[in-house]
Order: sequence, then C-alpha cells, then structure tokens
Amino acid sequence: MSKLEEVAVNKKKLTIEVSPEAFEEAIQKAYLKNKKDIRIDGFRPGKAPRHIIETQYGKGVFYEDAVDIAFPEAYRAAVEEHSLFPVSNPDLSIEKIGKEDGLVFTAEFWVKPEVKLGDYTKLKAKKIEPKVTDKDVTAELEHIAEHSARWIEVERESKDGDRVTIDFSGSVDGVKFDGGTADNYVLDLGSNTFIEGFEPQLVGMKIGEEKDVVVTFPSEYQAENLAGKEAVFACKMNKIQEKQLPKLDDEFAKDVSEFETLDEYKKDLKAQMMVKAVQEAKNETENNVISALVEKCKVEIPDVMIDNQIDYHIKQFEYQLMYQGLNIDGYLQYTGMTLDDMKAQYKESAENTVKTQLVLDAVLEKEGITATDAEIDAELEKTAKRVNKTLEDYKKALQPQQLESIGTKIAYDKVIDMLIANADFGAKKKDE
Repeated sequence: MSKLEEVAVNKKKLTIEVSPEAFEEAIQKAYLKNKKDIRIDGFRPGKAPRHIIETQYGKGVFYEDAVDIAFPEAYRAAVEEHSLFPVSNPDLSIEKIGKEDGLVFTAEFWVKPEVKLGDYTKLKAKKIEPKVTDKDVTAELEHIAEHSARWIEVERESKDGDRVTIDFSGSVDGVKFDGGTADNYVLDLGSNTFIEGFEPQLVGMKIGEEKDVVVTFPSEYQAENLAGKEAVFACKMNKIQEKQLPKLDDEFAKDVSEFETLDEYKKDLKAQMMVKAVQEAKNETENNVISALVEKCKVEIPDVMIDNQIDYHIKQFEYQLMYQGLNIDGYLQYTGMTLDDMKAQYKESAENTVKTQLVLDAVLEKEGITATDAEIDAELEKTAKRVNKTLEDYKKALQPQQLESIGTKIAYDKVIDMLIANADFGAKKKDE
C-alpha cells in the first residue's frame, strides 16, 4: 500500500506501508543472513535461535537488515503502481517500524519531467550537402606528404620549423632543478612544447654553438617550486635538420598507395573523402534538425539529471586519461583547475544532452515508435558477421540490457529519420 504526494515540480514523495506479515518475513531473512556471525554463550556459532538473540541484543537487532531486504521490492511496487519514472536515488525516512506495525517509510525522489512538445511536423533547418573540391584533395595530399617527409641534416643557422638536437641544463638562482637537464634532446622549433619563450631563442644558432636561454615559468606551473621563477638553460646545439617534403608526382603515389599514377591516386582519394563527407553532412543535418526540435520544446529539468550527466562526462574523460597513463588528479594539477571548475565547463553541454534525450523520448512515446524484433536482428547480424559468429551465437553472448540498448538506438534512429523526412530545409543549401 502506498500514497503519492507532490513535493515540488518533478519531485515526488511516496509513503509506503509494508505489512507486519511481510516485514516479519524480512526479519526472518535478516536473521538467517546474520546468525552465523552472532556469538551466544551456550550455542555453537550459527545455532542460536532468533528469540534468544533478540532477547540478548534487543528486539530490533535485525531491523536494519530487514529494512534493506524489504525496501527494494516495496519501493519498486509503489513506483509501478503510480507509473513513476525516478531519475534520482530516493531519500528514505522510517516513520514506523516493529513487529506489530510492520514498516512504514517515506521515499522522496526526482522524476523524469514532462516535455511540452512544439510542432515538430515541419522543422526548419539547414540541410548540409556533401562536397569535396580539388582544393580539398590537394590539401589532403599535402597532409599525407607531411607524414612522408624526411629530415635532412643541414649546415646553417637554425630556423623556425627545423628539428634540432640539443643538450640543456636548467637552473634557478644558480641551482639546478630536477628534470631540467638532458643530452641530445630532439625538439621541433615552433612546436611550442617547451616553456613559452624557450624555442624562439634557439633560432639562429649554429652547430656546436652554446647559449644561455632565459625563460620564466608560468605562475601556475605544475611544479610549485618552479612556478613564476626565472630559469636559465645552458644550451648547446648538436644537430640541425630541415624537413624535406616529397614531390607530389607519380613516384609519390607509388610510395603511399597501390596506384601507379598521381591522377589515379587522387581519384581514389577523392572518392574516399566523399564517403566521409557524406557521413559528416548527414550527421550535421541530423544535428541541425534535432536542435530545431529542441528549441521548440519546453521542459523543467531537475538539477540531479544534469549533475548525473556531468558526472558521466567526467567519468568518460577519466577513462580517456587512463588510456594515456594519466589520472584526473594529475590533469587538474597540471591545468590548475579544480573539479568544480571542470564540472562548470561541462554544465551547458550536459544540460543540452539531457534536454535532447528527454525531447526525443517524448516524440518517440507520442509517435509510438519502437524497434521490431526483425530490425534488432538485422542490426545484430551486421555485428555478428564482423566477429565471424552466427546471429544465434552472438545473441546468446549479449545481456538483456545490451539488447534493450540496441533496440532503443534503432527507435531513436527511426524518430530522427521521421523528423528529417518531414523537415523544411528551404531552397538554399549551406554551400550557397
């Protein structure tokens, strides 16, 4: 039995009653769970009767665990009874508890907000047309050529863009510091990988020349003992190399592709770039249509949903750092940010993500769009083929929530396709 109250906009309060009989079952389960760990004189471990334990430790000795056992099912049933969609963990408060009263508790929580949909039958948006020009192809060829460049030793003064090999030894107030010394260090001038002002002072040096480079560490430098300090680096120029780019001709095409001529390679490259451009144009058009949809809709989003999305963004960023051998604490220290600063940066993006999700859910529900079993199987078949499995074997390896996630994505794709099919893109394209 339960009673529903509205505490605030999108916040509900349930008063839930667990009958004395049901609560008694929970107490018994709590006893069976804990009896092996309770020592009573005259009884072997785990053999003391429940009433003996309750007599010695008090009748409420098992209440806490009994609440943990009774709560989930009672809460779930009450949420289903009132057709609620919680988006936060409930705040619990025990009102009554005992063998005679059973269990009465309240649960306050935020629920999924209602979306006021605007007219989405003719959304005005820009349609992006894929386009790859000869200039784009040339730029891509030059980019590929950069990766095929050779570094040739030269006998001249160093200049911006050169790759130099140097020895250096840094000191502050005449005292060397950790990490400030290296031999035969390779540095690309103009890469800005060193402290600001360091690389420009190496320009104009000759091989064998020695020079003191004076720089000031940033005030928020990660090493606190160096932050804001002026440092002197004694540098020696050991080697100077300049970049030599390959000529864009038939020989270049043979070196970087399976084609015999540059024209053949350019034709294939343009086709590849067009495939990518088509997908990017599709994605951008979809984003334009979704943005137009979201602008037409109104919804009051509980802060907890935005906070949860921010936490998700940060968790994903932590995973990225982990693969690079870093962690969030080191990143924050290096950038001089706090965790609150990072959360503030993610807030706008998180709010937009949550609103978009809510709006698409609302359209999906209103239109009654779902993924059919055949559509789900067709999607699974693609992945199964890639991993050399049959559809049946691949499905057996998936968890129910994975199948549900695939179905949800298909349904979203169908909603977006519907919105695009009905959108008003006007006469002009982006290129025009």
